[in-house]
Amino acid sequence: MNLKKYLVRALHRLQKGPGYTYKELLVWYCDNTNTHGPKRIIKEGPKKKLIWFFLTLLFASLVFWQWGILINTYLSYNVTSSLSIGFKTMKFPAVTICNANPFKYSEVKPLLKELDRLIEAALERILQPTPGNSTENVSLPLDLELWNQIPLVLIDEHDKDNPIILDIFETNQTNCTYRNFSSAAQAVTEWYILQSTSILSKVPLHERIRMGYQAEDMILACLYGAEPCNYKNFTQIYHPDHGNCYIFNWGMDEEALNSSNPGAEFGLKLILDISQQDYIPYLSSAAGARLMLHQQKSFPFLKDQGIYAMAGTETSIGVLVDELERMGYPYSDCTVNGSDVPVKNLYSQYNTSYSIQACLRSCFQNHMVEICGCGHYMFPLPEGVNYCNNEDNPGWAYCYSSLRSSIKQRQICIDSCKETCNDTQYKMTISMADWPSEASEDWIFHILSYERDMSTNVTLDRNGIIKLNIYFQEYNYRTISESAATTIVWLLSSLGGQFGFWMGGSVLCLIEFGEIIIDSLWITVINVISWCKGLKQRRARARYPDAPPTVSELVEAHTNLGFQHEPVGAPALPPEPGTPPPNYDSLRVQPLDTLGPDSDADAE
Repeated sequence: MNLKKYLVRALHRLQKGPGYTYKELLVWYCDNTNTHGPKRIIKEGPKKKLIWFFLTLLFASLVFWQWGILINTYLSYNVTSSLSIGFKTMKFPAVTICNANPFKYSEVKPLLKELDRLIEAALERILQPTPGNSTENVSLPLDLELWNQIPLVLIDEHDKDNPIILDIFETNQTNCTYRNFSSAAQAVTEWYILQSTSILSKVPLHERIRMGYQAEDMILACLYGAEPCNYKNFTQIYHPDHGNCYIFNWGMDEEALNSSNPGAEFGLKLILDISQQDYIPYLSSAAGARLMLHQQKSFPFLKDQGIYAMAGTETSIGVLVDELERMGYPYSDCTVNGSDVPVKNLYSQYNTSYSIQACLRSCFQNHMVEICGCGHYMFPLPEGVNYCNNEDNPGWAYCYSSLRSSIKQRQICIDSCKETCNDTQYKMTISMADWPSEASEDWIFHILSYERDMSTNVTLDRNGIIKLNIYFQEYNYRTISESAATTIVWLLSSLGGQFGFWMGGSVLCLIEFGEIIIDSLWITVINVISWCKGLKQRRARARYPDAPPTVSELVEAHTNLGFQHEPVGAPALPPEPGTPPPNYDSLRVQPLDTLGPDSDADAE
């Protein structure tokens, strides 16, 4: 009970208004607030009261409308990009070089023998040779098992309304899904890649590495700045698209190299031999070296970001550096290290950093495993999964083609993967010249042939030799960074500006408004308590509808256990016998002034 009284008194003390009704509190607020407008409502005449009430309501509505716009703008988390130019000593990028041809044809030819015979026969039928031009291999029986799984057909579209499909080997395939090509060259290349992928997927990794181009055969000369280098300064990795690739300055085992000065004299100089005469004729239609500049400890995706260096040329590559700094959540959906990305990074087996290319390929491979039951040869494998091939997975090519062309699956991967918050991009300026010149090619080829093969005979030619110069053009680097377009300081100043402009208010006015809200809550609490008290009293009256028991009745009920209060509606009992009331008629009634002072004595 004491606690209840204390709380009620505390509510009364905290209530600041002159009264305990909402009307009195509102009048008190309008009379004491520092906000312009409410005072005029209670102090002006009837007409001006109406005008000031309308103006105050209008401007208050404008304030809340502007506040909504400002808060929505802040919660959109827009960013602004700023460009700054700096000058510093920079790390030389990692340089990945590969051969455009993944394997030496002399090494892989036994595996592709039947496939080559089949494609040669198909090309002869496509070109419609005369009977005398047929090769000797065509007369030999062909193994059409590969052909039956993924056949090539010709489509005669002379009559576009009724195109005719011609199977080259007339195998009469049914229930096929066709993929059209505008040129037979494209169709043959795509078909050969699919078939060779199925064959090579069954070859162990160490055998594929052995069949590729070795570093000591490919890298003939190396010079970084003024320091000589050789193939031992390169890290070898196996790339499914290009076979053996070699990375300079990858930063895995040692610190990344810094470039001392800009210019071609302080960069990386390489002489490569791509051995074009040992190319696979139907797999690699382009000749040259594939190279890419990227950050240390990142996986090179040469198919997307690499460039070609042409044989018989000296290619100079001037590099400019752009550093990108993105803001994280909630301003953008970027990731720092990929730990918050739901896709498992299959390229983590290389101990490389996260990239969106790695995420997209890992996502595709995961879908491939889930839908097709096997993994594609061009991407790393999850644990416990095998690569697709025609023997174990006859329908893998159709499944792969359907998955690759599916917009839905692509969108799922795009939505799942995130850009990195910090990235470094290398902008390249490329120039080429014939190398070596006709005047110097004789002695250059003699020296390079002797250094590689210890032979006085020339074993190199212009079709297989490439010279590369990679260097920083200048030490100026650009930093493109994001910053928040709207901050909490901007939001508070904008909210205060709108409130001051339309209502002439300040932060203290907002505190006053908060005060009246609190007072209203106290009044509501007090009213609720009063209502509860009234409800309790009404319930008590309902229990005793006539009149409440008197104190003597309550005492009697407490002391006399046999006492019972008469219930309502009980029949009236007859009066109990007792002493009769006095007979008032026998009393002498006489005015007091008629009695003398000795009347009592006389009576005696």
